[in-house]
Amino acid sequence: MNRLVLAGVLSLMGCSAQADQVQVAVAANFVGPFQKIAADFAADTGHTAVAITGSTGKFYAQIKSGAPFEVLLAADNETPKKLEDEGLAVKGQHFTYAKGTLVLWSAKPGFVDKQGQVLSKGGFKHLALANPKLAPYGAAAEQALKALGLYDSLLPKFVQGDSIAQTYQFIATGNAELGFVALSQVAPPDKPTVGSWWVVPAKLYDPLLQDATVLKKGEGKPAAAALMTYLRGDKAQAVIKAYGYGL
Repeated sequence: MNRLVLAGVLSLMGCSAQADQVQVAVAANFVGPFQKIAADFAADTGHTAVAITGSTGKFYAQIKSGAPFEVLLAADNETPKKLEDEGLAVKGQHFTYAKGTLVLWSAKPGFVDKQGQVLSKGGFKHLALANPKLAPYGAAAEQALKALGLYDSLLPKFVQGDSIAQTYQFIATGNAELGFVALSQVAPPDKPTVGSWWVVPAKLYDPLLQDATVLKKGEGKPAAAALMTYLRGDKAQAVIKAYGYGL
């Protein structure tokens, strides 16, 4: 009996010794699903994923300056490839973990119609979008407005956020009557929906393919490798899908 108890203690000690922590730079649009995934990841593997959120463009600059991130969950598929080419990410590790959806959203119920005609009809002073130089969702919003032929006329009404999270706050607080955000932000599976929105047709902007990659500082780290595997698993993918992302 004592031998069994000792074996159990040694086994627990072994699991604890193997537990690792990974610093993850998470694109602002993906904060909601990642919180759920990180909790499941910790429960299922013993590893801890610590999330730092922000815009993909700012993450790129920070990584180049030596930020201690070990995994990047970008809002595009270009930044991870660029980091690989520059020797700042592990070669051959990146993959698309989600495909995003752009929406035009207002915190006011009934303000945005299901065809997005509010953009041409007007009746608003401010239109929020993320800085297209920093945030892929901002670039997608810019593309959509140009495709609709509304960019020039609406440009004076732009209010730009540094990230999609700040853009969401502009709209949620009423500083902008409406704006472009991610579907995952306005229709999370665990919260009641607020306001009104239009799903922007995918043909109006380049696909929002979001790639994950292991950065050089995470090379060889058990938790970094485990997280990349976990993101591909059924449990994580079910969460990603529930938040309105394509796989």
